[in-house]
Amino acid sequence: MKKAIFFIGVMVCTVALSQQSNKKTGAMKLNAGIITEKMEETKKFYTEILNFGVSFENEFYILLHTPNGEAQLSFLLPDHPSQKPIFQKPFKGQGMYLTIEVDDVDGLYSELKQKGVAMEIELQNEPWGDRHFAIVDPNGIGIDLVTYTTPEEK
Repeated sequence: MKKAIFFIGVMVCTVALSQQSNKKTGAMKLNAGIITEKMEETKKFYTEILNFGVSFENEFYILLHTPNGEAQLSFLLPDHPSQKPIFQKPFKGQGMYLTIEVDDVDGLYSELKQKGVAMEIELQNEPWGDRHFAIVDPNGIGIDLVTYTTPEEK
């Protein structure tokens, strides 16, 4: 009985500490933003090729969301007077990639091939467990589309 009470006490303290820790850091949600002059091409690419939706749009900013609404990606015109200098320089087309996990990478690959999308990496399996292919958006951002599988045994 004493062990059960002790165990319950430990569990209550653990839950309380966990909740207190979460209050300190708070929930986080990531929205990557890219500064680009290619707003129309970018919107068309993500909405027509990858089926993203538009969450918000104005003359200098667009917020897109994945088809299931779980992730967002934003684009901002460079040198916009409403933005501070840190958010004004355009992305130069190198040194960035996105990974988008999908349920059916084979189906998406076939769909994009039918749409005539150029493949940077053809559909393939990797020993570490990725089944993936890659395309490039209008800004030069590599997009790795992947379904995770079981890694090969050594």
